[in-house]
Amino acid sequence: MAIANVVERGAFIYVYDASGTTLCMLQSGSGPNEGLKGYTSSTVNIRRGAFIFTYDEKGRQLTMTSAQ
Repeated sequence: MAIANVVERGAFIYVYDASGTTLCMLQSGSGPNEGLKGYTSSTVNIRRGAFIFTYDEKGRQLTMTSAQ
């Protein structure tokens, strides 16, 4: 199922499909530069600390990359 919308609310990031159904919920970062960095139809990128994590539509971590 494709990602249609991603919304950051407080400490969590909610991932939705085209019909508005929640696909998954991910933990957001807590620092000033942390949190949702972007998304595509198949991935969500979140910065936490010195790393950017990439997740699929089911909330499975795909990669972890240095944000430096």
